[in-house]
Formats: sequence, structure tokens, C-alpha cells
Amino acid sequence: MSGLVEIRNLTKVYEKKRTALDGLNLVIPRGKIVGLLGPNGSGKTTLIKILNGLLVPTGGQVLINGAVPGAQTKARISYLPERTYFQNSMRVKELLEYFADFYEDFRMERAREMLLSLHINENDRIKSLSKGTREKVQLILVMSRDADLYVLDEPIAGVDPAARDYIIKTIIKNYNEKATVLLSTHLISDIENILDEVIFIREGRLLLQTTVEEIREVKGKSVDSYFREVFAC
Repeated sequence: MSGLVEIRNLTKVYEKKRTALDGLNLVIPRGKIVGLLGPNGSGKTTLIKILNGLLVPTGGQVLINGAVPGAQTKARISYLPERTYFQNSMRVKELLEYFADFYEDFRMERAREMLLSLHINENDRIKSLSKGTREKVQLILVMSRDADLYVLDEPIAGVDPAARDYIIKTIIKNYNEKATVLLSTHLISDIENILDEVIFIREGRLLLQTTVEEIREVKGKSVDSYFREVFAC
């Protein structure tokens, strides 16, 4: 399949000349679940924010469906940030209504089915929910869209194993098979079974982009083991 995201010589330099991305080149294919992996400070979050139009690159180019990040691409990207951003005073149903008003591709029925399966009451206020439940609500909102690109930044961090299992199942069940899921996480062993491809980056540069099958068959290792080997130093 052709690339959904094309990144060419992408550079991002922050104040004090700290380089977060350094001439990054990669193509992210359509119809895949792709792991964006690297140690802290490797540039993952910077890349994610550029894809979502939250940061402007210093140099290079990003194309999503042939368009630079902006209003057009934001309408086709469903983004799960690392931290929840809900107002504690809001009710769950108010969040559903907000997303339905803001995104044409939001599927209310799908969201309500997932909430019902988790026994989450739409009338509950965010402040009354546990951290794990808030994470689930946020993921439900993100995965209830029919987007071209789902960008999930640490979707299973800080939640219990049962919540992780639910989140992973939700990702598999609800993403559009013609779309792409770009998933950044440090908990590789928990998600590697759902990945088609992985991208390893270090110090803002592409280190490796390959299929999970290639790592298992050629390297004879799990993705988690191979990641530990590559980033051991």
C-alpha cells in the first residue's frame, strides 16, 4: 500500500539549539498498526505533535494524505495525547456531544456501545472517575472516529493490566482497516502482538523501520527483546 504519511528531512530545533528531530526520513504505510519506539528524549513526542499540527518543524516536510499538517489533516487525524485533557466538571455525555459537534466522522452509537460495555454512566462527571476509567473514556472518544490516522501517545501507561487489555482490544476492534494506527509506548511487550511494523528512533534520527515478522523470523527475537538489545548502550 502507498504511504499515508511521508516525512522528508524533518528537523525540529528548540530553544538553546536543542535538536529533537534531525533530518528524519520515513514513510508510514496505510492499513497498518505501527509502533513508534525509542528511549526518552528520542523525539517521539515531538514527531507526534508535528503530525497533529501542534508544532511547526524547523525544516523538512511532512505530508499526510498529500497535505501538510493543518486544518485539512486535523479533520482526518484522531489523536490520543499522553495526558488526559478533560475538565473535571464535565459529564461524560457532554464529552460525547462535544466530539459529535466537532468531528463529522464521530460515531455516537459506537461510543455509547463501548461505554455501555464498560458500565460507564454518561451522566458521571469526569472528576468521579478513576484514572483508568478516564483513560478508557478518552480512548473511546478517539476510537469512535472514522479517521485516516490514529495517533496514540502512551495509551496504556499508568493503568492496570485489565485496563490495558481492554484498551488494546478497543484499538484492534474499532480502527478503520484502511487507516493507520501510530502507537507510541514504552510498554512494548504489552502491545507487540498487535503491531504490524515498528519504527525505532534515537536522538531524532531513524534507526530502523521494519515489520514485526522480520524481527521475529530473521532476528529470532521478540520486538521487546530486540528493542532492549538495540538500545542497550
